[in-house]
Amino acid sequence: MNVKNPAANRIYLDHNATTPLHPQVLEAMLPYLRENYGNASSIHAEGRAARTAIDRARSQVAKLLGANDDEIYFTSGGTESNNLAIRGVVEQADREKSRLVTSSVEHHAVLQPMQRLAEQGFELSILPVDKYGSVNPEDLQHSLAAGTTLLVSVIAANNEVGTLQPVEKLGNICRQAGVIFHVDAVQAVGRIEIDLCSLPVELLSISGHKIYGPKGIGALYVRRGVKLQPQLFGGSHERGFRAGTENVAGIVGLGEACELLRVESGQHNKQIRLLRDSLWEGLQKKLDGVHLNGHPENRLINTLNVSFEGVEGEALLLNLDLKGIACSSGSACASGSLEPSHVLTAMGMPPELAQASVRFSLGRDNTADQIERVIEIVARVVCRLRSMNI
Repeated sequence: MNVKNPAANRIYLDHNATTPLHPQVLEAMLPYLRENYGNASSIHAEGRAARTAIDRARSQVAKLLGANDDEIYFTSGGTESNNLAIRGVVEQADREKSRLVTSSVEHHAVLQPMQRLAEQGFELSILPVDKYGSVNPEDLQHSLAAGTTLLVSVIAANNEVGTLQPVEKLGNICRQAGVIFHVDAVQAVGRIEIDLCSLPVELLSISGHKIYGPKGIGALYVRRGVKLQPQLFGGSHERGFRAGTENVAGIVGLGEACELLRVESGQHNKQIRLLRDSLWEGLQKKLDGVHLNGHPENRLINTLNVSFEGVEGEALLLNLDLKGIACSSGSACASGSLEPSHVLTAMGMPPELAQASVRFSLGRDNTADQIERVIEIVARVVCRLRSMNI
């Protein structure tokens, strides 16, 4: 009996939420889910085999980022990496410097720990952004003038609109002021070049499931000399930074995903950019009242965030899902919220357009034929929803 795969005809355009596991990543992981099950802290042969696999993965991550092996610490994902960076710096430092700086378009995994620290007595400065979602380096310069800032955290590439921040300029400003600079690079890794040998960044977060690796694994880059207070206690794992038995299979998967990105990302990124631009051009031709959200040029090669006048975003998403298209209204971590996106609001977008936004985020497996289908289906659904609102 032939069983039809209902996912076979679906079009997945939500890669900023998560990416499918690369087949080679799965193959690399399987031995550590089956026969190579040793605990990496054990000294017997099974434990040593697990430790060797972790060391190899650490080197693979470091090579992709232009870092040293001993600057990479494995975590459970981007959220933990961000929390470890922010809270780890704050709890390690004295209170002579008690000011924290971030931007208004950060992921909640940065904003919420920052806000929690503000409730505990730290001064928090949230930088505004322009209509594209970009931080002005001069605003950061002015914010650091008082000399009391301990930490600055800015996202490299916005997860909702894809806008790229001027990380190098911001980092140079922080370095000149003697301020630790953390970058949430969860969406940026593999889509823009990151070389931590030259980039003025002290801390940087990545996540496996955004780069065709497994969920539940990530890493934090910690430049040599930067001190952090661990957030998990109970063992000396990850050289004392993060207690807990290592997720060997997940770590191996993250390492393999990073190695594949280092070797293959260039050949895929050009095609993804072309498909993204084709989608935007097609939507403009088919529909009036469509607005591009985010910077028109300086944004992620795979991300297209669009507002459709006269359409409620959630209704559009549900109808597209019924038609076999998976996309998003923004951050997956904020799904279910009735409030308009804090990113779009910070960019000055009126609520009616913010709530009419859809994020299409493309990946390596999308095709030109799929994009043509998406353009046709989106146009029909938007026209139908608009007619119902008249």
